[in-house]
Amino acid sequence: MVHTDFAFLLQAIAWPLALLIAWVAGEWLLERWHVPRVTSYVAVGLIGGLINLPGLTTDIPGLPFLANVALALVLFELGYRMNLRWFRHNPWVLVLGVVESLATFGVVYWVSGWFALPVDHRLIIASLSISASPAGVLRVANELRSTGQATERVLHLCAINCLMSVLALKLVVAYWTLSTSGDFVLAAFNSVHVVGTSIAVGGLLGVAVSWMLRLRGAHERGVTVVFALAVVLLTTAAYGLMLSPLLAALTFGIVARERRVHLSSAQRDFGTAGDMLSVFLFVYIASLLTWTDVTHTFVLGVVLILARTVTKVLCNLAAARLSGISERKGVLTGLALTPMSAFAILLIEQTRLYGFEPAVQVLAALAGMMLLQELFGPVVTQRSLMAANETHVTKE
Repeated sequence: MVHTDFAFLLQAIAWPLALLIAWVAGEWLLERWHVPRVTSYVAVGLIGGLINLPGLTTDIPGLPFLANVALALVLFELGYRMNLRWFRHNPWVLVLGVVESLATFGVVYWVSGWFALPVDHRLIIASLSISASPAGVLRVANELRSTGQATERVLHLCAINCLMSVLALKLVVAYWTLSTSGDFVLAAFNSVHVVGTSIAVGGLLGVAVSWMLRLRGAHERGVTVVFALAVVLLTTAAYGLMLSPLLAALTFGIVARERRVHLSSAQRDFGTAGDMLSVFLFVYIASLLTWTDVTHTFVLGVVLILARTVTKVLCNLAAARLSGISERKGVLTGLALTPMSAFAILLIEQTRLYGFEPAVQVLAALAGMMLLQELFGPVVTQRSLMAANETHVTKE
């Protein structure tokens, strides 16, 4: 009886316990060995899945929605930090982002053909590989208080990568829908409608919220609360309308920045609530991976990571002088874009919820790649930004 009660208690407190352990581990490892916090969060989630901790399951209703809210907050912040005027003054950054995305798609699609994967799986893997994880990149940059030309370039390229990844995946979904059902209208709905409406909804909310804040004259804390609630509203509406909450949140942040709504650096990460959701996001993402899939796809993961990283580094190196930075910082920018797991996993999970059947097999095939990216991607970003001499750690 006592054993049964303990098992029930452990199952009931599994998620809060895992999040608390992740936070403590993140603070301790950052202070002791300068390990990025997000890497520690991921490690706790992976260990919890490995030991099969009772109650640490992703089957609990509401967890996918909460994870999307957490990532949507990050994407809002990423969009808010984008400066569209920079693209007008330096269009090579925009060109680089698009060309690098297309090159990554092509190289990963070609390399994945070495492993006898189905064509639709290769197309999905290539689409996801375009993306760079905004949660991983932005959290590490904020943690280091990193500012400078390379940092801003990394954030802008990360946003372009995410946008291109969503567009590519929607086209793949449309292709799959057309090839399986022959319904052109349904295929168009799954691509053009979702992308266009997601951008429109995010843009309209950005205009409306900015107008309301300017009308009411809210103080800084009030601005943060309003934006956080607006992101929750946007994510809920996107779920109800079967849109992309990630794309809508990114657009929302860009429009809010363009509408001149001030959000200080102290409030950009949404304070304590943002920190708590960040811990949950990375523990949750890690818990989605199955260790059996990881061992079976480890070699595939290593090869895909090498192909993706080399492509991004070479593209940034080739365009370094044209876009106004040194070759060294071009290489560091490409390396800083290494993380991709959080955005990619939630994007494919969201597609699965909307009825895309190959999503489950693709997530299993990417398990090895996601494991390595989640654990080591933030470390690569951290070391790259430090090497670029744009962080408080470097200066001290």
